[in-house]
Amino acid sequence: MDTLNRLKARLATINDLDSAQALLGWDQHTYMPRGGLEPRVRQMATLQRLSHELLAAPETSELVSALEARLGELEPLDARLVVVTRRDLDQAVRLPGELVQRKSEATGRALDSWMINKPLNNFEAYRPHLEEIFTIVREEADALGYPEQPYDALLNRYEPGLLTSRLQAIFAELGAGLVPLARQLFERAERVDDAFLYQAFDPQAQWDFTVELLGALGYDFNQGRQDKSPHPFTTGFGIPDVRVTTRIHERDFRAGLFGSLHEGGHALYEQNINPAFDRGPLAQGSSLGIHESQSRLWENLVGRSRPFWNRWFGEVKHRFPAPLEGVEFQRFHEAINRVKPSLIRIEADEVTYSLHIFVRFELELELLSGRLAVRDLPEAWNQKMRDTLGITPPTVAEGCMQDMHWADASVGYFPTYALGNLYGVMIFNQARQELPDLDEQISSGQLAPLKDWLTEKVYRHGRSQDPAEILRQATGRELSPQPFLHYVREKYGEIYGLE
Repeated sequence: MDTLNRLKARLATINDLDSAQALLGWDQHTYMPRGGLEPRVRQMATLQRLSHELLAAPETSELVSALEARLGELEPLDARLVVVTRRDLDQAVRLPGELVQRKSEATGRALDSWMINKPLNNFEAYRPHLEEIFTIVREEADALGYPEQPYDALLNRYEPGLLTSRLQAIFAELGAGLVPLARQLFERAERVDDAFLYQAFDPQAQWDFTVELLGALGYDFNQGRQDKSPHPFTTGFGIPDVRVTTRIHERDFRAGLFGSLHEGGHALYEQNINPAFDRGPLAQGSSLGIHESQSRLWENLVGRSRPFWNRWFGEVKHRFPAPLEGVEFQRFHEAINRVKPSLIRIEADEVTYSLHIFVRFELELELLSGRLAVRDLPEAWNQKMRDTLGITPPTVAEGCMQDMHWADASVGYFPTYALGNLYGVMIFNQARQELPDLDEQISSGQLAPLKDWLTEKVYRHGRSQDPAEILRQATGRELSPQPFLHYVREKYGEIYGLE
C-alpha cells in the first residue's frame, strides 16, 4: 500500500534524526570535551526541531488519517503502527516547534551544569537551569492538555494511560506495606554486616567483571558497548546499536556491579525487540515502567538472588581475594541485600528503593504546581528524606542533585522506577511458573532460558502492545503492589529473622 509505505519512510527519517540526536547525547555524557558544549547544544536542538517538525507536519497527519480510514484492511502490526503514530502525532502537534527547540537547548545546558556542579555541591550555579526546566515542563503540560491535573500530561509520556490519581492510590498501597517493613528491618540492622563491601576493590577488576556479567546475561557486544559516565544509563540508536554505561567506585563494590546489571536489563529489552520494527516508533519499550521492570528484574530478582551467586560467588572471590578474604557465601548474600536508610537512590536496597521514588514524586508535584520554588528544593528534599527515611543528606550532591533526570526534563519519569519493581516481580513470578527449573538454571549460569522467555513475553513486542496488555498477556493479571510486597516480606523476613 503506497500510503503505508510513505508513512513508514517518513517515520524512518524521523527515527534517524532521533537516533543521531541520541548519539550526540551519548557522546556528551561520555567523551565530549567540555568546550564542545555550545555547538553540541545547537546541534541537538536542530535535530530535535527537525524531527518534531517532520512528525507534526500536515503531510504526516494526512497519511495517518488516510490509513485510519482503512484500518481494518491493514495487517495487525501495521494497524498498531498507525495507532501509535496517531498517539505520538497528537502530542507533537500540541507542542510548538519553538518550545521543543528551547527545551532541547535548555536540557543540554542543564545537563552540562549538573555534571560540573554536582561534584562541587554548587546548587546555586545549577539552580537557574533547573528553574528554566520546570518553566518549560509546565508549558508542555499546558500545551499537551490533561484529564485531571497537569502531572497527567507528563506521566502519560512515560506510562501511557496512567493517571496521577491512580498512581497515588498505587503508591499509597505500596507505602502502607513498605514503610512498616523498612522500620522493622532498620531495627535489626546489626544482624547484617556489610563493612567488607567498602574496602578497596580493584577498579579494573571490577570493570572486567561487569563486562563478563553483561555477556553472561546475553548482552550482545557486537551490537553495543559499555562505557563510564557519572550516572549510569542506556541509550540506543536502533536495535543493532544499544549502549550502556556504568560507574565504578573503588570502595563500593556494588555500584558498578549492580549498575551494569541494571543497565544490562534495559539493553536486553532494546536489543531483542522485533527487528522488523527498527527505524519506526514500535522499536521502543512499551512504557518506561515495563522497561524498568526489566532492569530491576535482572539487577535484583536475578542479580541479588541466591541462585545467581551460587554460580558467581567463587568467581568474585577469585577476582577480589583481599577484600573478600574469609567472607562466606551467606554473609556475602546478606551483605548485598542489606536494608538500611541510604542517601543515593541507585544504590538503595529493594525495600527502601521505592521510598526514594515517593520523595521525588511528591517534590515533582509541588514544583510543577508552583507550591515549591526551585530555590527551596534542597531543604524540601532534606525534609522529605528525614520524614521518609530518617536521614539528612550532608551535601546537595547526595541530595537533590544526585540524579540527572530533572536536568534532562524527565519530569514524570521517576514513578516508573517504582512501577518497574511491581511489574518486574509479577513477570518474574510467571517465569518461575512456566520455567520450573529456573532457579537451577540460574545457579548453573544458564541465563538464556530466562532471556528467551522474556523475549517472547515482553521484549519482542516493543510498543506493539500497551503496558497493561503486556502484563495481562504475560501474567494474566492486572497491576498490583501485593506480589512485590509478598516478595520483599518473604525474602527479607528470612534474611533478618522476622516471623
